[in-house]
Amino acid sequence: MSKDLGEFLRSRRARVRPEDAGLPTYGERRRVAGLRREEVALLAGVSVPYYVRLEQGRAGNVSDEVLAAVGRVLGLDATEHAHLRNLARPPGRRAAEGTRVRPTLRRVLDALGDTPAFVMGRRTEMVACNRLAALLFWNRPTPPPGPQNCARLVFLDDHTRTLFRDWEHKARETVAFLRLDAGRHPDDRELAALVGELSVKSADFRRLWAEHEVRERAAGRNVLDHPLAGELILDYDSLRPGDDDDQVLITYLAEPGSRTEEALRFLASWHAARV
Repeated sequence: MSKDLGEFLRSRRARVRPEDAGLPTYGERRRVAGLRREEVALLAGVSVPYYVRLEQGRAGNVSDEVLAAVGRVLGLDATEHAHLRNLARPPGRRAAEGTRVRPTLRRVLDALGDTPAFVMGRRTEMVACNRLAALLFWNRPTPPPGPQNCARLVFLDDHTRTLFRDWEHKARETVAFLRLDAGRHPDDRELAALVGELSVKSADFRRLWAEHEVRERAAGRNVLDHPLAGELILDYDSLRPGDDDDQVLITYLAEPGSRTEEALRFLASWHAARV
């Protein structure tokens, strides 16, 4: 995990321009992009040797004050700061959750009959989805047999690559969420195996994984090109159960009265007529 900590801090140093941090440059040519380690140490109020040890994962029990100061200098948002804290002070080992959907979430999925929705758990596993979500992603009323992993679908499945019009945005979002999960569960061997598999099989994954972006799934918009329903403009939102950090309910919402809402109804009725 010390390697991940160092790579994350270096990637964040590289994106901060000295002038944005209030440092004079005097027109000098710099060999590295962004801030130097000694500049981060100066601005954070820690010694250079201590910051070097921090990047190397050898700083011991780092205080909240130091992490807050470093995060401020590097311009980290709340999600990135939480990720830094997890990397610097790895959470204790805990049982892997998020692999079985709770009954109440299953009932929510079933109640959202006119809205594509699914529950994503650890390692971007799709642990449950409703009928319309299956029709949306696989053009069939139920998922294919076996476990379904969102990261594998995004990077290794040709249909998913063509389904999302802005595939690059979808891919970045998926990797950023997977990075966050890795910070929360540093000893997860299944997650390490997934990252290894994707790194071997996808150059795009290797490129995005190296950027060390972290992001919570929140809300946004996706445009899908469905082979049967055509263009679908869907706003997505994420809801996390209050007592479970490992599962998130994701819904895809059509604008009321829109062509997309009509197309989703058509998709559902077309498949229902074939049963």
